[in-house]
Amino acid sequence: MERIKLAIEKAKSQGPGSAPVAPIKAWPTVPSVAHVANDEHIEVQYTQTDVVQLDAAHLERHRVVAFNKHHPANWAFDLLRTQVLRKMDENGWRTLAITSPSMESGKSVVAINLAVSIAHQSQRTAMLVDFDLRRPQVANYLGLKRDTSLNDVLSGAADVSQALVNPGLPRLVVLPTARPVPKSSEVLSSRKVGHIIGDLRDRYADRIVIFDLPPILAADDVIAVLPRIDCVLMIVGSGMSTQKAIEEAMRHLGGANLLGVVLNKDETPVRKGYY
Repeated sequence: MERIKLAIEKAKSQGPGSAPVAPIKAWPTVPSVAHVANDEHIEVQYTQTDVVQLDAAHLERHRVVAFNKHHPANWAFDLLRTQVLRKMDENGWRTLAITSPSMESGKSVVAINLAVSIAHQSQRTAMLVDFDLRRPQVANYLGLKRDTSLNDVLSGAADVSQALVNPGLPRLVVLPTARPVPKSSEVLSSRKVGHIIGDLRDRYADRIVIFDLPPILAADDVIAVLPRIDCVLMIVGSGMSTQKAIEEAMRHLGGANLLGVVLNKDETPVRKGYY
């Protein structure tokens, strides 16, 4: 545990655009989402996007807690949201990659909860894209069963708008990946994915797009797509990564805009039993 903390501190001092550690565990011309903004909040009307209601017990089992504002762990993701948005606003960034050094760090859970927390803000909209093409988990954690997904968009069988889903929370849409994608690194570095990222970023000025990426050390997928995304957040699972792995992952980030490092799965007792 102590080695991980020391490695994180070293990574912070070396990484460009570093921020403090957060203490927590192409589509058609007719838009599928209509934004109506005023001085107080943004209203979203889903004209073509499917709206589904999620199962609360399923979310709880997979530690997706941010949907429930009364959950004792929710405050931690709200705190992370405030830190992330402040840094992104300062730099005019609207796309955020979330990754980890290795597997089992909880990056997908953090990505989901952060997207939900952002969507709770009345002046923001959020999109969550599952770009972990080797081991997609977002749909599974949310309990989404979709006939159309990012797989169909990449194959040319569907438009982005047909694959989007609203999980019953205003101002949030999800672009899930239903199954692993062959040659994922080549796909993520393709011109088509570049166009998708650009369109998702530029369509709405109030939108924050979060991309759940694979672990950095699992393959070269993150290196392939990261230059197209504004900034990155590193998730380190307590006890899941060695100091050497963390330092190697930081070197792979190169000149990326690192927002900070999240220490996840920390068992240190904190208020309200948050993990």
